[in-house]
Amino acid sequence: MTITAKKVASIHYTLKNDQGEVLDSSEGQEPLAYLQGFQNLVPGLENALEGKAAGDKISVVVSSEEGYGDKNPELIQELPRDMFGGIETIEVGMAFHAETAAGQQVVEVIDVEGDTVTIDGNHPLAGVDLHFDVEVLEVRDATEEELQHGHVHGDGGCGHEH
Repeated sequence: MTITAKKVASIHYTLKNDQGEVLDSSEGQEPLAYLQGFQNLVPGLENALEGKAAGDKISVVVSSEEGYGDKNPELIQELPRDMFGGIETIEVGMAFHAETAAGQQVVEVIDVEGDTVTIDGNHPLAGVDLHFDVEVLEVRDATEEELQHGHVHGDGGCGHEH
């Protein structure tokens, strides 16, 4: 059986950046199970896995356009410190949930200068080429429930109300 739309694939992966630094990996953990064709993975990786079978190993470089997109300069904003009411210490690297026109979004503090806090709402991997090493462990048919919900369910169901 090969990976095609509506199939569930279990994979082990290691993700590195252009410098070869490991950004994420499933090694030593449970494999990642995902539903092909439902945007559970970044598009470039999902496309590269199409047609692969259990036992296949691939290395693929996913461009930022096919990954988390390019950095959007409009998502970098300078805000007055008093917008962070009640927070004594604001430091670079802190993350906050912000209400935006597009719904809730995670923003990261990238600079603090006096009473001005600069935040970045881009995904941390926006603008980064992604280097994936992937091993396909298993491919199976998705259940009807998984297809309806658009994601894989674990042994205890999917854990959200319907």
